[in-house]
Amino acid sequence: MQDTEFNQGLMEFIELSPTPFHAVATMIGRLECMGYQCLFESEPWQLKKGQGYYVTRNDSSIIAFKTGKQDVISTGVRMVGAHTDSPCLKVKPQPEMVKNGYFQLGVEVYGGALLNPWFDRDLSLAGRVSYLADDDEIVHTLINFETPVAVIPSLAIHLDREANENRSINAQKDIPPVLIKLPNEDKPNFKAILLQLMKQQNGITDAIEVLDYELSFYDVQPPSFVGLHQDFIAAARLDNLLSCYTGLMSLFEASDDVTSLLVCNDHEEVGSSSASGAYGTFLKSVLERIAGCGEEFTRTMTHSMFISADNAHAVHPNFADRYDDNHGAIINQGPVIKTNANQRYASNSETSAIFRRLCHQADVPVQAFVVRSDMACGSTIGPVTASELGVKTLDVGVPTFAMHSIRELAGRWDGYYLYRVLREFYK
Repeated sequence: MQDTEFNQGLMEFIELSPTPFHAVATMIGRLECMGYQCLFESEPWQLKKGQGYYVTRNDSSIIAFKTGKQDVISTGVRMVGAHTDSPCLKVKPQPEMVKNGYFQLGVEVYGGALLNPWFDRDLSLAGRVSYLADDDEIVHTLINFETPVAVIPSLAIHLDREANENRSINAQKDIPPVLIKLPNEDKPNFKAILLQLMKQQNGITDAIEVLDYELSFYDVQPPSFVGLHQDFIAAARLDNLLSCYTGLMSLFEASDDVTSLLVCNDHEEVGSSSASGAYGTFLKSVLERIAGCGEEFTRTMTHSMFISADNAHAVHPNFADRYDDNHGAIINQGPVIKTNANQRYASNSETSAIFRRLCHQADVPVQAFVVRSDMACGSTIGPVTASELGVKTLDVGVPTFAMHSIRELAGRWDGYYLYRVLREFYK
């Protein structure tokens, strides 16, 4: 696969994946096209050597793996991890608000979102809806309004003269999106609106009422190349759908001999503490069904390695003093090894050396990132997974501007570079 094909596929994947639920559904479509078979945690597994499989949890986390022809205890498992969630605005359970004749929805900030860029954007809604069917069963479906249905208007500079010097955002009061100007003060029923959309969009005829939902606002502007020479990719949710896509494309070229696995967890942006997050049992339970428990599991993990792929901070030219002088990642100069003395990242000299060797074999440049010693460091699913499994782990990522904004910026070459290295790792 060449860089243009890779990046076009990446942008298509992001556009089809406005929520973790949609990201998993999009990945399932690609896995099934490649012959991967669906497994269910509730059923017994009969795994065949050389076959690809996938399993989901909560419709928002997915594990795909290909069993190797060689003994898994001897070879271990080559694993790559990413996350399906991104910071966003989630609709509250009872969200309806009417102020001065405008219908708005109450929202809760999910994750560490950069809120300023959410103003004055064309917003749509997507996610999962649970409804009661006419046979008295609870059914789940995905919906996507697709077109712009809301906006969070900025307050005019004339009414906020300090906006450019000293502006703060109150997450309760300032960001409820506006959906419509009502002809009267009657408050619309949001669940009734969802029910109508489900019937129109998904052809659902058996729905009696919407019981609950997990819906998020997102920017409808599609991903695009940016720059005089089209050097950059601008898109929502690059953190961390870029890594999900890169891991998936790499997995498709994995060796037939060694068992290879990709896990994409939900809820990383809020600490990973959920059944479908990295602190949950999802990955370990799947690995035990592949390799066995007890001594067999321990021996397998000893021969295994896990690469946590999650975006890294690129040096912002307007704020270069926020970075360590010797460890600033530059866009389009290769993937970044992330290290932290306090184990916020799981990389160590052993796993970093392995990755540098892989980069050399793939003819890909490599960089290093360490946060300034006087600043707090973020984290990833890397340390969580290393602790849960006892497996050699590395944290890497693609350098990115505007991380956690509604629209982020990465280099057109870096995702492709990471794909080439992960492909080498799986081989």
